[in-house]
Amino acid sequence: MSWRILTWSGLGCVALLLAVGATWLFLLPGSPARGTAPVISRDESEATLAALKPPKRKRPLIAVVGINDMSETTDYLMPYGILARADVADVLTLATQPGPVTLYPALKVQPHATITEFDAAHPDGADYVIVPAMTREDDAVALHWIRSQAAKGAIIIGVCVGAKVVANTGLLDGKRATTHWFSVRDLKKNSAIRYVADRRLVVDRGVATTTGITASMPMALTLIEAIAGRAKAEAVARDIGLAAWDGRHRSDAFRFTRPFALTAITNTLAFWNREQLGIALTSGIDEVSLALIADAWSRTYRSRALTFAATADAQPSRGGLGILPDKVAADWPVTQTPPAALALPPVQALDQTLLAIDARYGTRTADFVAMQLEYPR
Repeated sequence: MSWRILTWSGLGCVALLLAVGATWLFLLPGSPARGTAPVISRDESEATLAALKPPKRKRPLIAVVGINDMSETTDYLMPYGILARADVADVLTLATQPGPVTLYPALKVQPHATITEFDAAHPDGADYVIVPAMTREDDAVALHWIRSQAAKGAIIIGVCVGAKVVANTGLLDGKRATTHWFSVRDLKKNSAIRYVADRRLVVDRGVATTTGITASMPMALTLIEAIAGRAKAEAVARDIGLAAWDGRHRSDAFRFTRPFALTAITNTLAFWNREQLGIALTSGIDEVSLALIADAWSRTYRSRALTFAATADAQPSRGGLGILPDKVAADWPVTQTPPAALALPPVQALDQTLLAIDARYGTRTADFVAMQLEYPR
């Protein structure tokens, strides 16, 4: 008798959970709102550029800082790659501790220096510090170093959920800010911070924040324009394939919806059908295109992007950053290789990757990835 009671109790619990889950899904909104992002006035654009002017050096020093375990891939690599190709500043990638930086959800790199080595070489600090999303948003070492750089006059830029890291330093208290759509609610919980909607980039008194992952692209171009002028920013924008980079954004287009939740659930449950997709590492590889491609394929919940090379040695990227292969291999099965997109400018590389994800896993998964990257599609 007892086993029957246990069985029926277990089935009842399962049925209750399913009912609760179904109700939760039903109450979620459907597709996100469609429409045009509000236009940004010329005065606001000029104020943003003025607020991002180099605070110290004519040729600024820019530091991209991350913790060694799981800083966000595109947040870390895209600002570095775009700013390095512009050649209007000295750009360094840093880690809080010695050793490589394992990025999330893909790639592993050798940073140029630790924060301790940077402080020894540049006691007066950086002009700009770029803060990506980090798995530990309250890392004491990172927070202390970011505060110390701000005290030395650096402009702090929180990319994506890096805004929450900056918020934890206290540097956003009393200021306007934005962040990735998924973390807006968390940012709003801090009553000392005023969330600004419909802007990809918000600058307030020495601190800048951006929306989701791909927002580091217009952020980097805006920074280039502030440093070296419009013509230089336009040249770099053409090089990466971006037509416009002002701060306009439609926040309502990015939200937690029923299709998003269903895709996450169904792709996660298909655990028997996971793929490891191999990307060949070569000398001079474009770190921006690589980051976008690897990031996108690793966010499908159906696949993970790995890099491979014939040796375990780090491969120098286009911007001179060492990228470490995940696997030592001469080649990779053709069926487990993403369609070639690395030779394309970064924006086109991402567009082609989303089309390839659509063809391989369906439109919902491609939209699911674009939503995570906060990329209009």
